Order: sequence, then structure tokens, then C-alpha cells
Amino acid sequence: MMDFRRGRKREDPEINLIPFIDVLLVVLIFLMVTTTYSKFTELQITLPTADAEKAIDKPFEINVTVDAKGNYTVNNVPVSFHGVAGLAEDLKRAASTGPDGQPLASPAKDPVIIVNADQFAMHQMVINVLEAARMAGYEKLTFAAQSGGQK
Repeated sequence: MMDFRRGRKREDPEINLIPFIDVLLVVLIFLMVTTTYSKFTELQITLPTADAEKAIDKPFEINVTVDAKGNYTVNNVPVSFHGVAGLAEDLKRAASTGPDGQPLASPAKDPVIIVNADQFAMHQMVINVLEAARMAGYEKLTFAAQSGGQK
């Protein structure tokens, strides 16, 4: 037997990584496809839907503003807070005056109370407005918010 590789050095064996990477990619894709994502919800709520149709007649609105210092305004008129009953009277007074400040012939029926609360206002001050609206007999109430990201 003759050794033809007499003058050559023997090459060190090396591991080919390309098939190893291919197998790992297939395993990764398999794991990604078979993974299930579960959502944990604490409250089961049904979100309201908005209709695109505009209202034919605009309801009478009373804007109540609550700032971080505890000041209230009703239709841009500052009012001093002297209890929830006093705030309810201010809401009734605002329902009987028009936007120009002139008294209306008859008080507005079922006005919409719009609460504009500062983000740093105390929770109790907003609850006072809700309670005053209930005492005044106004059931329609909404909160104003700015669109996301704009200041």
C-alpha cells in the first residue's frame, strides 16, 4: 500500500455550522407557530359604539369645569363650592339661562352635563359634580377628554 499524502499535512476536522443554523431556524419557526398567547382580563366590559350619524338637534349643554386647585365653573362662570346641594342649584340656574346669560322662558329639559376635569383634580371634586347632577335630576352626563398625544 502506498501513501500518496506523504508531503501533505493532515487537515483538522471542523464542524459545518450551516446545517446547524438551518435546523435551529426550523425549530424556532415551529415554536413560534405553536405558541398560544393568552389574554388575562380582570374586567369584562362592553365598549360603546359610536354612530356616524349626526344628531338632528343639539341638546342643551352645561359645561362644568373642575381645576386642580378645587375651583368650579359652570358655563365659564366661576362658582364657589358650598356643598353638593349648592352646586346642584348652580346647575339648575345654568339650565334656566341661555348661552348669552339671558334667562330662558322655560328651563332646559334634560340638559347634558359635560364635566371638564383637570387631570390632577381630586377624585372627590368630580364625584361632587356627579352627585350635584343627580340631585338636580339631570341624568345625561359625559366627560370631556383631549385626543391622544396632543397638549
